[in-house]
Amino acid sequence: MVGRIPVMEVSPVVDHGRYPAKAVVGEPFTVSALVFREGHDALSADVVLTDPAGVRRPGVRMTKDKETPDLWSAEVSADTPGAWSFEVEGWSDPIATWRHNAEIKIPAGIDVELMFTEGVLLLERVAAGLPRRSPERRTVEDAITGLKDVKRPHPARYAAGVSPAVDEVLAAHPLRDLVTPEGPYPLYVDRERALYGSWYEFFPRSEGAYVDPATGKVVSGTFATAAKRLDAVAEMGFDILYLPPIHPIGKVNRKGPNNTLVTEEGDPGSPWAIGSDEGGHDAIHPDLGTFEDFDAFVERAGELGLEVALDLALQAAPDHPWVKSHPEWFTTRADGTIAYAENPPKKYQDIYPVNFDNDPSGIYHEVLRIVRLWMSHGVRVFRVDNPHTKPVEFWEWLLGEVRKTDPDVIFLSEAFTKPAMMRTLATVGFHQSYTYFTWRTAKWELEEYLTELSHETSHVMRPNLFVNTPDILHAYLQYGGPAAFRIRATIAATGAPSWGVYAGFELYEHVAVKPGSEEYLDSEKYQVRVRDWEAAEAEGRSLAPYITRLNQIRRAHPALQQLRNLTVHHSDDESILVFSKRATTTDAAGHEHEDLMIIVVNVDPHAARETTVHLDMPGLGLDWHETFPVHDELTGDTWVWGEHNYVRLDPHTQPAHILTVRRPSL
Repeated sequence: MVGRIPVMEVSPVVDHGRYPAKAVVGEPFTVSALVFREGHDALSADVVLTDPAGVRRPGVRMTKDKETPDLWSAEVSADTPGAWSFEVEGWSDPIATWRHNAEIKIPAGIDVELMFTEGVLLLERVAAGLPRRSPERRTVEDAITGLKDVKRPHPARYAAGVSPAVDEVLAAHPLRDLVTPEGPYPLYVDRERALYGSWYEFFPRSEGAYVDPATGKVVSGTFATAAKRLDAVAEMGFDILYLPPIHPIGKVNRKGPNNTLVTEEGDPGSPWAIGSDEGGHDAIHPDLGTFEDFDAFVERAGELGLEVALDLALQAAPDHPWVKSHPEWFTTRADGTIAYAENPPKKYQDIYPVNFDNDPSGIYHEVLRIVRLWMSHGVRVFRVDNPHTKPVEFWEWLLGEVRKTDPDVIFLSEAFTKPAMMRTLATVGFHQSYTYFTWRTAKWELEEYLTELSHETSHVMRPNLFVNTPDILHAYLQYGGPAAFRIRATIAATGAPSWGVYAGFELYEHVAVKPGSEEYLDSEKYQVRVRDWEAAEAEGRSLAPYITRLNQIRRAHPALQQLRNLTVHHSDDESILVFSKRATTTDAAGHEHEDLMIIVVNVDPHAARETTVHLDMPGLGLDWHETFPVHDELTGDTWVWGEHNYVRLDPHTQPAHILTVRRPSL
């Protein structure tokens, strides 16, 4: 039912308020609504947040959009994790109505004394709500005295009632009539890492692996040898280390190198073919070590400021213990065999998908047990493999159960699928989502997609821009040379608060198994990769220093740690991408500081481009005529920019500008 002051089309609201919109602690987000009323009387609107303890926070005044009729909005933020809610309150503003009328009538000599009397009555209502002998009340009482003083000229009497001092009191203590709330609508506030972080993925069996000179066979790395790689990952500025499955690998239908069906003795198989006679999802592959070794690995990561994310892949090898103990958890075909996984044209003969419909209670609680087991060993982040192939209602239940007791645990959805499914998984509780970023390489594609992620879906889906994965080696990287790797890293690291790198990216690994494929040649999914990280860096064959610099810039600039603050700008060249990010922070002394970044990237990895960049100055919070110094965080150069700026970017030497706008503090 519409209230006395209509408040319509409130945003952000997810599925009519059935699910909470997303935010993290301290993250600004915009609440908007259409607020209007009959007639010509003035009105206003506030946003009111209610915290997890049920305490209503002071309202934040909304402002009216200059271009869209009756659209009001305000930027708000929450200061603690948990289940919040918000309301939009529309209200009649009698003082603004009086001022509008008085400004017309008093100079025209119409109802002059009546106008002053009405102003006095309104301010007396304001004064009555203020503490006695307070400075605010004295200010309003002085204004009332001025309005009543018939010895003063009319302009002076009116000025007394609308002074800046009175405005300041009214801003803190508005006179609100016909207050009409709309809501409450749910909002869930997570810890910062749910929005912002740099991810690095490696296979622990490859870290510290070596070729045995006596046998010529590759010897697997362990948690102990992989722990030695943690220092380098931390030095590159990453926050989360993601491990593919670390469980025993099935021996039945085990895949060989490059996904072949024929294996030889010693072929390690795919970590995603989980389970054997050595255990299932609650066990560790014996080549990697023991639970004590894993605990030591997690502890060392924590000492370096890294969180360990673990893959949650709900599938089983044919010899997984579940297959014997719970055959009802799988799909049996007409011939009595269990169906293996397929994603045409891909076939996974070494994997059985889980059927969640035959015994939902049994499989649901088994997965919850497994998740809690790994949580007890220090895992607070899970990357979920192919969640779109499992029922959404299962994820809603599982993530809800974990949130009840451990709201700090984060789940990343690896669902490269239809938009509706991706967004629905985010809606029901996934904290982050993989995206289509790896397939968006042209300037126009990136402009559209970054805008979509930062504005159209940001209330429900937080993106994580991985530049590559063990499954995805895009043609752009296959044929773009080292420049392509720098370009993609730059866009991912600056275009969203979370980005990710799969090991080998910094070594420019780019060879596909065959033309037209996105699979790596000698894919690490099927064999152990022995890499010499130190030699590559010493010989200048590593992108690690550039990645390190990107992560340093991200940590130093709050604007790059937010999602909803991206503005796309224009260039005259089809390959020069331009966008900005802007944030305001408050220091311990209460002073506000602006962080304004402009990112310019040449997305053509083969040729230098020169063009004119045209900035949307109001989008930067600047006037059209302003000029300002910009500092390039990659090169250290400084220039003076304005609305129109010449740029030349050579992908082989400098593919991008990451510019800090240097302006005085607010």
